[in-house]
Amino acid sequence: MDPVRVDETCDLVEPDQDGVALVREHLLPAPMADRIAGSFWALADPTRVRIIHALTLAELCNCDLAEVLGISESAVSHQMRDLRLMNLVTAERRGRMVFYRLNDTHVRHIFEDSLRHVQESPS
Repeated sequence: MDPVRVDETCDLVEPDQDGVALVREHLLPAPMADRIAGSFWALADPTRVRIIHALTLAELCNCDLAEVLGISESAVSHQMRDLRLMNLVTAERRGRMVFYRLNDTHVRHIFEDSLRHVQESPS
């Protein structure tokens, strides 16, 4: 089945002023859109996706994540730094060990909704 071809030009001489005004009133400010895009950026890398998935299952330390993912502790630390800066995970030091967990249930929901979407979509 061929995709539907959509002509992207608008035949209207004037935009729908009411519709435009409504959307402008509620449109996200650019800084908030940047923060949301940053959250989705986290899911743009397979290693980060696997880390986030692992943390939906358990709180893990750096060495446990490295073992689970089959990558170096240095690679895990690099990814965790980015995820912490984006406020998606939190770290807690216990002695010499640092344990990671998802920052809140919103992060879990974003991941789980994305996973469901992929599982339901034909590949």
